[in-house]
Amino acid sequence: MGALAPVGLTARAQPAELVVVNARVATLDAASQMADALAVRGGRLIAVGQRAAVEALAGPDTRRVDAGGRTVVPGLIDSHMHAIRAALSYATEVNWIGAASIDEAMARLRDAAARARPNGWLIVAGGWTELQFAEKRRPTLAEVQRAVPNNPTYLQMFYSHVLMTPSALAEAGVSLDAPPQGLAQERDASGASTGWLTGNIIGVSALFDRLPKPTYDDNLRGTRLFFTELNRLGITGVIDPGGFNISPPQYAALFQVRVAYSLFAQNIGAELAEFRNLTQLLPMGYGDDMLRFNGIGERITGAMYNNNQPDAAAKEKFLEVIRWAARQKLALTIHWQENASVHHLLDLFEQVHRETSLGELRWSIAHLDNASADTLARMKALGIGWTMQDAMYLNGDRMAAAAGDAARRMPPLATALRLGVRVGAGTDAHRVASYNPFVALQWMLDGRTVGGLSTRGPDETPTREQALRLYTVGSAWFSFDDDRRGTLEVGKWADFAILDQDFFSVPVERIGRTVSLMTVVGGKVVYAAAPFGAAP
Repeated sequence: MGALAPVGLTARAQPAELVVVNARVATLDAASQMADALAVRGGRLIAVGQRAAVEALAGPDTRRVDAGGRTVVPGLIDSHMHAIRAALSYATEVNWIGAASIDEAMARLRDAAARARPNGWLIVAGGWTELQFAEKRRPTLAEVQRAVPNNPTYLQMFYSHVLMTPSALAEAGVSLDAPPQGLAQERDASGASTGWLTGNIIGVSALFDRLPKPTYDDNLRGTRLFFTELNRLGITGVIDPGGFNISPPQYAALFQVRVAYSLFAQNIGAELAEFRNLTQLLPMGYGDDMLRFNGIGERITGAMYNNNQPDAAAKEKFLEVIRWAARQKLALTIHWQENASVHHLLDLFEQVHRETSLGELRWSIAHLDNASADTLARMKALGIGWTMQDAMYLNGDRMAAAAGDAARRMPPLATALRLGVRVGAGTDAHRVASYNPFVALQWMLDGRTVGGLSTRGPDETPTREQALRLYTVGSAWFSFDDDRRGTLEVGKWADFAILDQDFFSVPVERIGRTVSLMTVVGGKVVYAAAPFGAAP
């Protein structure tokens, strides 16, 4: 990045409310300039530049923060996180993110059982894989029952595997011998049941709906805890694509990050009517700087969701919805995983584009790790963005085994950037991934899975600055905020984080351990750790 310079310094008659000095401020502006101080008033940056000039804007009531030479980055923005759903149940779930062994995972279950009400449910909703464990396997039913014999327990790995203890099966009305639609009983080589169910995203999501729901108080407590956890990791914004197991009334909670949310189709076969009904008094962009409606997705219609061979009827139904969305000027994001079938989707997008220009609507495709250069070029021509997640961090061993040498260019980050495709970084947390942005950033740079396998080659590996841009101003584009956040420039929102280690120089293998010591959203300190005290 560029050398220290008086970047965008602007004097004001009124003193600043917050001044940060003695910092390495990565502005991520167009010139990649570094500064050593910034000043905030009214939720926005009023100066970014050299210390002496910035300090001159302080008054007697200004809060002064000496960053101690630490790196300051724009607040991180996850372009595809199911944050609202994760937050609603965060206080009532057991988290296995980062557990290094089955013993550690079982210890977390025991700790949760000790805090739970007698015979209370224990739910691990995802965000882990057996490859993170030293044992390189899933826990057995016997291990789980020994750890928590008195609690109905549900374990979910991705959207492919579920284990329920006998008491959980009984309370949920589920039989292993006759499992619900979309699920099958897993058996070992001898034909004996392992206790695990296997299935797909539809079947597993329907099964999850049978579990006990958190109370409203649980929702509020979980939301506070989860968004504080995101703040601890330097996240100041998320773009939420909706998801299974969440209904419109649940979009009422307290937030400490900026949330742009989409409406996810829940009523299969009546998607257009559902969207029309929900958006009658909800125009695109409705809300404020903290919570704003951001269109529809990531399931637009059930028939096109995860369908690599849609028939004419499925396409026509989908076309009807996206035509309506284009006319309504709604943003749209869609879940699509396979490049081999994405032509079905792009053909329909191009058809709508000929009728109503998509150029300013900021539509996007999520996932698509194996996108070809031709696909990316078609997306660029339409103005379609790509929200890229670190799915290969937890699942890359399986994906690489299936893709072979093609995995060396998955996901094609450098190609997308070279072609000018709008790219935002994220995680898809928390059912299928960790929500930790620094784990995702490390994976973007080294291409290594949680099990240590090196997948992506150097030709598709971004620089550190490019990766950070994808997690800041790159993601901001998808919520129409790239002119208001994502870089540290005068006039933009004062969203930033002071990191505990220098992202630009620390060894790559340590990036995933980075945390924020102070996170600021709109000029308000929402998280602080030593030496900066505690959040108010």
